[in-house]
Amino acid sequence: MAAVLGDIKKRSDWPEIRQAIEASVQDILGKMPKEPIDPQVKIVDEQTVGNCVRRRVNYFVDEWTRVSAWMFVPEDEMDCPAILCLHGRTPIGKDEPAGLDASDPLLAFATHYAARGYATLAPDCIACGERAASRAHPFDTRGFYKENPKWSVMGKILWDHMRCIDVLSETREIDPGRIGVIGHDLGGTNALMLAAFDDRVRAVVSSCGFTPFAADADPGRWAREDNLNLMPRLKPALESKEFPFDWEHLLALIAPNPALLVTSPADEVFTNHAEVEETIDRARRIYRLLGSKDAIEHFTHRAGHRVTPDAIEAADAWFDRWL
Repeated sequence: MAAVLGDIKKRSDWPEIRQAIEASVQDILGKMPKEPIDPQVKIVDEQTVGNCVRRRVNYFVDEWTRVSAWMFVPEDEMDCPAILCLHGRTPIGKDEPAGLDASDPLLAFATHYAARGYATLAPDCIACGERAASRAHPFDTRGFYKENPKWSVMGKILWDHMRCIDVLSETREIDPGRIGVIGHDLGGTNALMLAAFDDRVRAVVSSCGFTPFAADADPGRWAREDNLNLMPRLKPALESKEFPFDWEHLLALIAPNPALLVTSPADEVFTNHAEVEETIDRARRIYRLLGSKDAIEHFTHRAGHRVTPDAIEAADAWFDRWL
């Protein structure tokens, strides 16, 4: 049974409860590899774009798989803060945050933050972009489960994004103590999961990235077998409404690291905004318990399931403050 965060009264109680939450999430995510592999980063190409250098890089995420990504590094700068920029549910993958292929300019996080002096990395998520399976639709994850029946796509995404933090940490222009992550939609979901399990992420911004399982109008989205099947082991809980954890617990795992949560009462995908607000409020209790009440903020707008200019301004201020 999931912990009730409001029942935690003492800071000394949190480490044990945190371990129990982590174990519950990891059970749903499935069995991960025991040890990370050396990414062996290669720069395939680079060119100057504005005030930064855009590199096409690739790196290992496991013994057999190299992943391609866009990296932007400010020219003639060292010890830069860095931001991992995650794409949403789009077939073009990493090209969205890189501002390529006529994508929405407000989703071009990698180029936006590179222009502001941050190093950035925009990778492909599994099953899209250059990682889409041959003759399969984008985000078709059935092939993954044939090869990895004891794992989950969400677990694999988390693992791959942790390897992105390895890549950023090893890049000579980057200060490994100042790394953040941002994402919208699926990218917002993945940003929160990464921040919950990798404390090298010192600040996270998630836009329209979650709704609590218990109040989701479309709970099947988290374990949909015919498309992007994120967490198949969660399916029995979705049917019984008895959850081993929920998003308040994942947000609490991020504490005390800074988290900016961008949501919209008009969100047409994650529709139960009142429950989203309550989820954030419950997680806020853990931040207060850990003496970091100012490290979690909730920003709202009325534009629905999208990124807005004022949301970008809020994210800019958040990263400038914490990185």
